[in-house]
Amino acid sequence: MRYYFVAGEASGDLHASNLIRAIARRDSSAQFRCFGGDMMKEAGGTLVKHYRELAYMGFWPVVTHLGTILGGAKLCFRDIMEWKPDAVILVDYPGFNLSIAKKVHKQGIPVYYYISPKIWAWKSWRIKNIRRDVDELFSILPFEVEYFRRHSYNIRYVGNPTVDEIEAYRSDSSRKPVLEDDGRRVVALLAGSRRQEISRNLPVMLESIKDIDNIRPVLACAPGIESEFYDSLTGGIEIEKIYGNTFGVLESAYAALVTSGTATLETALFDVPQVVCYRVPAGWAASLFKKMFIKVRFVSLVNLISFSEVVPELLGSDMNAVNVHDHLVPLLSDTTERRMQLDGYIQMKGILGPAGAPDRAAEKIIELLKVKTYQA
Repeated sequence: MRYYFVAGEASGDLHASNLIRAIARRDSSAQFRCFGGDMMKEAGGTLVKHYRELAYMGFWPVVTHLGTILGGAKLCFRDIMEWKPDAVILVDYPGFNLSIAKKVHKQGIPVYYYISPKIWAWKSWRIKNIRRDVDELFSILPFEVEYFRRHSYNIRYVGNPTVDEIEAYRSDSSRKPVLEDDGRRVVALLAGSRRQEISRNLPVMLESIKDIDNIRPVLACAPGIESEFYDSLTGGIEIEKIYGNTFGVLESAYAALVTSGTATLETALFDVPQVVCYRVPAGWAASLFKKMFIKVRFVSLVNLISFSEVVPELLGSDMNAVNVHDHLVPLLSDTTERRMQLDGYIQMKGILGPAGAPDRAAEKIIELLKVKTYQA
């Protein structure tokens, strides 16, 4: 069968590549074509356009490059129609992908969505588009099932691929320690993946730890961000920088300061107590915006999955050096705060379930297509 994948960023490229491999193991005649990235190409997909050519985030970057984005969407739809796939599989990237779903679904091509748009956080109106244009949605977050059910749309939880990625990392016997033990406790700094968020968060993180003795701050650097950029933000504080091995940094860490996102989940799965901290411009306004428009109680995946405050979240005006310092210090020794986080991680892992998300999604996609072929 022919499978057309669309992903719009690095994480989507990774998750899509694993799903491509899972489908290929089950469908020997599978062909893959994609809008995506290098990992999808390495997994066996024919790359039509790289996501880097369309990956604009934020209001103004999207507005100023709207012509490029719209042109990319037209190219994607035209290529799908010319190739005539048996299914289109969309991975996250909701603004672009839901517009593709609308056009493709009208043509009678099955549309499957892997990694749900986070409409439970905001833009809940998108549920109408999903009901209308998506044949099956495969979720990687267990709490999404009940949310979508309340909105009269049944989805399928297949597990979380981050569990698979960390399990694969730990099972690699050829891996070597990233950091040699020097007696100090490693504090991992995960300051984000984009320049804007790094420049807002890293200086505050560093200011918060400058007077803490006997710790070893190690920065997990984002791909594509040069070392000189990080150096310009350190304020003279000496830190180690590790590129391309966030898992290796977390494996050696005793505690961590982490911006919100998948990194919070990765940190928890490595059993590293953490403080979630995310600074934005006009912090007080951001705090007000969250109260008015964001539809969830928490922002970190750890807390969302657990339905409770396992890790502290310092956001908006609460994200300052004093608060970060005061929340981090109790995690640097055997305290009640540290033990409570580790106990919370155990419960969270139970909710997430075992590895195997790409395999479960692949099995169901192939099953659905076989049923459709039989009915036809």
